[in-house]
Amino acid sequence: MEHVAVRPWPPVPGSHPVALRPRVAQQVSVRVEATDTLSATGLRLVLESHTGLVRTRPGSRPDVLVFSTPHVNAATVAQLRALQSSGVPVVLLTAGVEEAALLTLIEHGVVAIVDSKSADGAELAAAVSAAAHQHSVMPQDLLGTLIGLVRRMQRETLGPLGVNSAGLTEREVEVLRLLADGAETAEIARKLTYSESTIKHVLHSLTTRYKLRNRVQAVAFALRAGVL
Repeated sequence: MEHVAVRPWPPVPGSHPVALRPRVAQQVSVRVEATDTLSATGLRLVLESHTGLVRTRPGSRPDVLVFSTPHVNAATVAQLRALQSSGVPVVLLTAGVEEAALLTLIEHGVVAIVDSKSADGAELAAAVSAAAHQHSVMPQDLLGTLIGLVRRMQRETLGPLGVNSAGLTEREVEVLRLLADGAETAEIARKLTYSESTIKHVLHSLTTRYKLRNRVQAVAFALRAGVL
């Protein structure tokens, strides 16, 4: 449990010391869905063993949905579509994702993809925590694939059609371009010489205006709008 360190000050005459309460870390509620019961049970136990992650109470909206499946196929996409009515960020645990399915998964709420063949419980828990804070997590090869898709679709499909305006400001486009290249908030701020709070405001304004659920969807939106 984290405690707040406070610099000692000279006491005011006649006053009494005040005990400080420890600051409790915010808990993240997680709902697990899997294609088989045994996998779902095991994943719940693994996640609940990590501090700050708790099982979602029946009838409550989770902060993050973990969806486990051996392979991504049409049935997977249909299940994700059905589960995404509430707009909860999804962490997908699977053995692999084909390039053709990547954008579709993002459109259906997937913000993090974890390789079930190599990841351990700590990596999965870290992905869940990141998703709860609207950050995306992907294996390096998939991130490279996503960047390639962004650039290829602009060059081969959107560019020739002249689709290059989505009502975005120049600053928003700059932020989205760096976001698509995998940069985090601090790095974007440094490269564009803005404060981190300004970058967060830009992203919040963008996602609110276009009703996007997270940063990954913002990149997908910019891709389809032809601004990247």
